[in-house]
Order: sequence, then C-alpha cells, then structure tokens
Amino acid sequence: MRRLLLIRHAKSSWEHYPRLDDFERPLAPRGRRAAPAMGKYLLEQGLVPDQVICSPARRAAETWEHIAPELGGDVPVDFEPDLYGASPTAILRLVQSQPVEHETVMVVGHNPGMEETAIELAGSGPRELLRAMATKYPTGALAEIEFEGDVWGEIDWGLGRLERFIRPRDL
Repeated sequence: MRRLLLIRHAKSSWEHYPRLDDFERPLAPRGRRAAPAMGKYLLEQGLVPDQVICSPARRAAETWEHIAPELGGDVPVDFEPDLYGASPTAILRLVQSQPVEHETVMVVGHNPGMEETAIELAGSGPRELLRAMATKYPTGALAEIEFEGDVWGEIDWGLGRLERFIRPRDL
C-alpha cells in the first residue's frame, strides 16, 4: 500500500503584495498557527511521511518548516521547483517517480494543482469527504489518499481512496 498526503500551503500574507513577488509571499499569522497544529495531528495519527516533496515558494517552505518540528524526527525533504504552479499531471509525475522504499509521501504545494490532483486521484472514499474536498480545499488542508500496490509508478487517476480530508479549522 502507498499513502499520499497532499497539503496545500497554510494561509499566506498579502500584506506586502504587490511589492513582494508572489513566490516570496510569507505565511500570515493564521498560517503560522495552523501549520504546527497540522504537524501535531499528523504525528498523533501516525501519518509521518517517509519523504516530503515541497514547493520552494516561501509560503510552502514555511508551511513545511512549521510542520516538521512537530513530527518528532528528521523527515527528508526535497524542495522541487516544478511544484510552484504545477499542474495535476506534473504533481502526479513527481509522485510516481518516488522510490519503492517510501511508503508515505507528502507533497506541500499550491492550488489549483493540489486540489485538482486530490480530486482526480481519489476515485473512492466516504462521500461526505469527497464532497467536502471537491467543494473547497482551503489553505492548510490535508488529503490522505491510499493506493493498493507497492510501486509509486503504478498509481494513477481514480485509483486512490480518500481516507481523510482535514482542514485547519477541524483541528
């Protein structure tokens, strides 16, 4: 079984926009509170990833930096430039390229790519969770999608099962 954790970056600040380039926008105070809460939740639920793939955009990197200390150990992270503005197909390709020894992979990225990827991958799961995820994938939200099999390269659209969809306000 493979487990994919898709996290949209936490709430970002628009305070310095447009003086700051979009890539450089930091987290807002709400985001700096939500990200560690999500990290604690992940640890409590036994959802510590074997590998993280994170957008290098400041708000995504800061999201990971606030989650990581809550996980109770060192989790390898790859800051992948292609995740900034990535399409669902690009996100899927990154996930499919993961080595077999990684059973749980987390992706920290941006909308609309994260939401569209989660919706396209989750072919099954509780209706209320699928509906909630398709209605709104807010900043800081987590989708856990599980796949049968032992090879990341075999996951594809509609083959996953949505196991949980958690928003920061749920914590």
